[in-house]
Amino acid sequence: MILGFDFGMGHIGVAAGNRLTGTASPLRCLLARDGVPDHGALDALIAEWGPEELVVGLPLNMDGTEQPLTAHARRFARRLGERYGLRVSMVDERLTTVEAKGEIFSEGGFRALKKDKGRIDSRAATIILEDFLAGS
Repeated sequence: MILGFDFGMGHIGVAAGNRLTGTASPLRCLLARDGVPDHGALDALIAEWGPEELVVGLPLNMDGTEQPLTAHARRFARRLGERYGLRVSMVDERLTTVEAKGEIFSEGGFRALKKDKGRIDSRAATIILEDFLAGS
């Protein structure tokens, strides 16, 4: 079991994936304050799923350069590894939110997009994790 994260300053999308099947599914979104997750909710998530590895999306500009959020995502990944003693990989996440919004829009239009921001983030985490599984 692998957990994937779409890091954000206010929301952190989460997905669970299986290396054998190469598939991933969205989980609930974690709330964060200035990029710091609710550690109680994060601890419960890790305890519930018992992952062997974690994957965090790496936000980059379209030209591959780093942006301000990149350093925050790296810090989040480093802290995950330190807190849980698990290997943490980072995956280029360019356009995953756009893809997630497109998928949710095709399922329910603008109402579906406005209904739940966390759904977009967790769908983006699913895409990040699927990209990781396809490349590993």
